[in-house]
Amino acid sequence: MSTALSLELSKDKDLLANLDSLWVKFRSAHWLQDGYMAPQLTSSYYLIVVKQAEGLLTLDLETYRLQQDVVYFVSPGQTIGICEDHGKKADVYLMEFDIHQDGQGTVAFPLTGDTTIHMENAMLMLCEQLCSSSRSDKAMERFRGQSLFQELLYWIMNHLRQATRPDSRAAMDRTKLYIDNHYREGITIEQLARMAEISPKYYVNLFKKTYGKTAIDYLTEVRVTMAKQLMVQSDVRLREIAFQVGYNDEFYFSRMFKKEVGVSPTIYLKNRRLRIAAYSAPTLGQLLALKIVPYAAPLHPKWTSYYYNKYRTDIPLHLSGYRYNEDWEVKVEALAQSQLDCIICTDQLHPLEKERLERIAPVHIIPLHETTWREQLLMTAKIVGATDEAEAWLNGYNRKVAHVRDRLHDKLKQEKLLVISQFKDSYHIFPTRGMREVVYGDLQMNVPRGVEGYHEGQGLDLEELVSINADHILLNICQETETLHHWERVQNSKQWQDLEAVRKNKVHFISSDPWREYSAYASERMIIDLNEQLCGNRT
Repeated sequence: MSTALSLELSKDKDLLANLDSLWVKFRSAHWLQDGYMAPQLTSSYYLIVVKQAEGLLTLDLETYRLQQDVVYFVSPGQTIGICEDHGKKADVYLMEFDIHQDGQGTVAFPLTGDTTIHMENAMLMLCEQLCSSSRSDKAMERFRGQSLFQELLYWIMNHLRQATRPDSRAAMDRTKLYIDNHYREGITIEQLARMAEISPKYYVNLFKKTYGKTAIDYLTEVRVTMAKQLMVQSDVRLREIAFQVGYNDEFYFSRMFKKEVGVSPTIYLKNRRLRIAAYSAPTLGQLLALKIVPYAAPLHPKWTSYYYNKYRTDIPLHLSGYRYNEDWEVKVEALAQSQLDCIICTDQLHPLEKERLERIAPVHIIPLHETTWREQLLMTAKIVGATDEAEAWLNGYNRKVAHVRDRLHDKLKQEKLLVISQFKDSYHIFPTRGMREVVYGDLQMNVPRGVEGYHEGQGLDLEELVSINADHILLNICQETETLHHWERVQNSKQWQDLEAVRKNKVHFISSDPWREYSAYASERMIIDLNEQLCGNRT
């Protein structure tokens, strides 16, 4: 994880000297109280003001720890996401805006990355006023937001200060870099504390406070990551791999590896030596349920954010995670450069795409619509010789479902639950197959009255949604600009506020990942998510 972005003032001095030629269009502002923003591709600029330094910020392929007295500028075309860090939620203001210049149309904003400022209450008050103006149903108040945002930008530029890290952060960074470069050696806390010129006890506490994990845990993480890379790249024995990453005892290495990864190095190595390409996210979800990490899979911080964050260092070849039949030529070309044992994919293939894949390696096609994810899991298991593992996983899943179902029915009694997805200004009822099967099939939740006349996936407007009597709403909001702007407007409308689930604070937000994926692994994650949201505890 990166610890800081760099402050970049535009090298175009004319742009900095002629700020008065810039036209700023303020779009929206809101206070991110729940500490979470699903990764989304930006089409405008974003300004992030940190109210309290907790949580993580993801920009494109990097993750950063949010810092106090820092504001962040995000440019159009970047992927942005915000999440909690070890249970600590982000507390930030998020503003969206566009920039134009006289006679030139869209131009670059002179501030990018993170900008260190002298934070004062006056700035936070401006942020609160902007959020209030943005939410207002009065046009005059929303118009006032334009001048407030100009004032906020002026305040930030007038309170810039040199972005210097405190000595303690610099000392921590030095020792962390030392671990990165010397993980093969015997490293002790006492040695690292001497480098930082502080006591061992203080060093232990400061390292964990700075990076969210202990120095020993970080050392183990680095060693295991390097061991995985050695396993993929060569046929060297486990004893030699253990020695190369800093462990003299092969058995101790095996224990640490299993604790970190979840399987022993022997099983991991066996799975990795079979070079499998998971051609789609559902295929990846089936393989991971079998504890098989493929050689190639769709990984992207927005389209497959969970898989990207968790497995990006384990999966050597990252394929496009975009929609079916999009970017397929790029994916095929990437696979053509690798020596694969097999390619597993669903049947959503372009004919030419299938033909070119078959030239690379044997292609195993799993029917997506004609079979259930359980059948797809067993078919995938048969291909990779893991039928026993699939049966064991299904048994464990059924036990987990029964446990969560009992908890939910005890908690909700006879309350009705509606699953909807918002795209632009429409609400789609029972939007995906996976959502329906998990919520109404596995968990046997009650369907609300008033949905009888609607077919699955049908689009509703807000007035039709009001006519459905739901005690709870599971809401998936498409993370694209037009939908998000509509959501900003509708959540403050009287119609939305009059919904029973809204009045009783029983609207639960679900992300596209995993709720739109159809696989064994995604279904299990849906069960866990629903248990945490509705019952407040983990399975």
